[in-house]
Amino acid sequence: MQSWTQLYRSVASRSRHLHRSAAVPLRNFTDGPALDADVTVIGSGPGGYVAAIKAAQLGFKTVCVEKNPTLGGTCLNVGCIPSKALLNNSYLYHLAHGKDFESRGIEISGISLNLEKMMAQKSGAVKALTGGIAHLFKQNKVTHVNGFGRITAKNQVTATVEDGSEQVINTKNILIATGSEVTPFPGIQIDEETIVSSTGALSLRKVPEELIVIGAGVIGVELGSVWQRLGSKVTAVEFLGHVGGMGIDMEISKNFQRILQKQGLKFKLSTKVMGATKRPDGKIDVAVEAASGGKNETLTCDVLLVCIGRRPFTQNLGLEMVGVELDNRGRIPVNGRFQTKVPSIYAIGDVVAGPMLAHKAEDEGIICVEGMAGGAVHIDYNCVPSVIYTHPEVAWVGKTEEQLKEEGVPYKVGKFPFAANSRAKTNADTDGMVKILSHKETDRMLGAHILGTGAGEMINEAALAMEYGASCEDVARVCHAHPTVSEAFREANLAASFGKAINF
Repeated sequence: MQSWTQLYRSVASRSRHLHRSAAVPLRNFTDGPALDADVTVIGSGPGGYVAAIKAAQLGFKTVCVEKNPTLGGTCLNVGCIPSKALLNNSYLYHLAHGKDFESRGIEISGISLNLEKMMAQKSGAVKALTGGIAHLFKQNKVTHVNGFGRITAKNQVTATVEDGSEQVINTKNILIATGSEVTPFPGIQIDEETIVSSTGALSLRKVPEELIVIGAGVIGVELGSVWQRLGSKVTAVEFLGHVGGMGIDMEISKNFQRILQKQGLKFKLSTKVMGATKRPDGKIDVAVEAASGGKNETLTCDVLLVCIGRRPFTQNLGLEMVGVELDNRGRIPVNGRFQTKVPSIYAIGDVVAGPMLAHKAEDEGIICVEGMAGGAVHIDYNCVPSVIYTHPEVAWVGKTEEQLKEEGVPYKVGKFPFAANSRAKTNADTDGMVKILSHKETDRMLGAHILGTGAGEMINEAALAMEYGASCEDVARVCHAHPTVSEAFREANLAASFGKAINF
């Protein structure tokens, strides 16, 4: 594999042959003369903007086309970032308003919720981060073109703005990074006021008295947690028989559900939604029944949140004009270098196969443009972590116990509860556990599953270990600072490798 130094040298050399001028600065074009580029990225979400910056850093003359007024895509504007702001602030309110502060000797009276100010803090974070991308584009000489990007030839993208004006970009390579959109629920019309998607749920004007969530996957439990903490009675209706969505370890899921129920969330699992009707009094009746069929039941709410997943945003991109066909799930087929059947057109992120995760898209964006520059292209999807940002958090990477059983892989299990961890005990925050799966014969770490405070940070140690092929003994013999919650991760690896932890 090439070193970073070798890669940069080769790109610098290639770049001198590709074009004489430096990458153009940040500008917006409408109905101007055609632009020339080496790489044109369609979409400025995590995958797109990171790919554009990396391409420019490698010496490519780079253009990024974005249909929305601000950069950052779904993640920064109406996804990961605003939801994490509300998750954090609603948790702080919950601590102060509930019995937690009181149990710690902190007695406060007159606590009240200023929802408008909470939303303003969220919006401020979004504005700062989206503005930060514009600054990074300028710093790295990436040209930003505002408009809806459409492929009009194998080496051409046309950006159209709302007033109908167009900007043509002639480009050596095209990278599609258009992300995904909310999957609609058949027969239920979203108005983003009382029947909302995740977008509307991030901007409700008042706390609903009763909220029903269709879907108890990652988005459902996160946004359900936000509004439950702020005072809503929340019921999540899930077709599957567990919470947390696809990929979660079943033992972790059961413990996670128990903790969420203790917090006040209600679940109707193995249940399907048949439809929803708005009543004259403004409330919404939601018809449900058992997934396997059975008696129909009607639930009533003030706000209905539909979050049954996301689908690739691949329509109206002009793919049919260049002969690129979608698969049966609306995704763009690519090879190991993220090329479509047209060698000059690439695709990454939510529009291709794999988990719809911002960090997965970022990694694909970087290695895709490195591949354009002649570098090695490799990503191990087994080492891509997943996180649910509730309290406690849930995070995992690698195989679940169910997958190892199905694949017939001999394995060992090491567990350690946070109730036995000194830092968790001193913080009075002991819900959850660490669960490590290792190969029975080689001790290689095969999967890590964490339910607990800070799981989203701890899981990166597991991802690093797995990326380098570490054994559980390798992790167990690394000195971890005391007292920290990450010692639980070490103890679980001790249990997996040696059969028993020290402190449990």
